[in-house]
This record gives sequence, C-alpha cells and structure tokens, in this order.
Amino acid sequence: MKTKLLVPAIAALTLSAAALSAGAATMRTDLLGEPAQASAAERTLVIDANTKYVNVKHGEVIRFIENGRTFVWNFDGLAQPRPFDLAQIAPAGAVDHGVKVYVSLGDEDVSAG
Repeated sequence: MKTKLLVPAIAALTLSAAALSAGAATMRTDLLGEPAQASAAERTLVIDANTKYVNVKHGEVIRFIENGRTFVWNFDGLAQPRPFDLAQIAPAGAVDHGVKVYVSLGDEDVSAG
C-alpha cells in the first residue's frame, strides 16, 4: 500500500471503530425503551423487597417506585423475547435487588409479583 493512502486508511478505521463502540453503548437501553415524563405514566408499580418480577405491555408507560425513588419508563423499544433486569433501565441506586421485567406484545394480564 502506498504511504500516501496509509494515513487516511488508518484514520477511517479508527473513526469507524469509535462510531461502532459509541453505537453499542447507547443501543442497549434503546432496545428496551426510553425514559418518559411522569405525566405520561399509565400506571404505577411499587417495587418492594418481595417483588421478583413485573409484567408490562409493549408501548406502556410505567411509573416505578422503590424506597421513595421514582422513575418512569416507556416500553416502546424492540420486542423483548426474554426478560431483563429492571436495574438495566433504572437510575443508579433506584432498584436495590433483582427484579425481572417481562414485556408482552398482546393484551395479556399484566401485574407485579
């Protein structure tokens, strides 16, 4: 390869790698939905020490309350075939134990347990 083309090729590869890693860092929560305004919440789920899971519907906006901390999430991300941990979308320190989130696509009964 000519030296003249080597520097632009290295620069292009470096920028491509940086763009991919930045996209990977932001994509995970985007797949799960996005934070929402409290006024948009359709229902409220109180998380306590006995809560092991929550069921929500795709597209639903939920207000979560645990230990006096509140956050609101819009489950409008891609369909989730598997459950994920609520701590993945909660602000740091908002959830103090493992709570699985199950996102349904249909009109199944949704609850917390």
